[in-house]
Amino acid sequence: MHLYLESFKTFFKIGLFTLGGGYAMIPIIEQEVVERHQWMKREEMLDLIAISQSCPGVFAINISTFVGYKLGKLPCAICTTLGTALPSFLIILFIAMFFRHFQDNPTVASIFRGIRPAVVALIAVPTFNLAKSARIGWSNCWIPIAGALAIWGLGMSPIYIIIIAATAGFLYGRFIKPTES
Repeated sequence: MHLYLESFKTFFKIGLFTLGGGYAMIPIIEQEVVERHQWMKREEMLDLIAISQSCPGVFAINISTFVGYKLGKLPCAICTTLGTALPSFLIILFIAMFFRHFQDNPTVASIFRGIRPAVVALIAVPTFNLAKSARIGWSNCWIPIAGALAIWGLGMSPIYIIIIAATAGFLYGRFIKPTES
């Protein structure tokens, strides 16, 4: 029972104090799950992030569900998922109740314009940490850059990028890497 309550509280705190969506949550989730509670290793966290990104649905919910399931199967997955989703639900409910009173307020608009660059930084930091954990260096940094450019510049679907990368990784591991010495 202690694990269920602790996992709920941890993910409730993450959901409550993280602005910018699922990707902005990555460094906080990693800090809590890997460093503070030591519920899993950094490599396992990287794998869960990859799986969560490739599954349909909200990234933050996916990753919290996978972490919870790894910790304590279905009951813990329910706790972590509720912990992540409940703060946003309550905040949005509260804002919706009063939104019409401040929607045209220039101060509120300015605050949101100021938050946007900070959210970009919150997304950039875990990206670099993930690159480091995934052992992306100078020899293979072209792969995520090419994938990002194909998505952004060519409008290619991320699904195709994932399929191409998985196929290339399989072929590399199957045919090229074993012959390297």
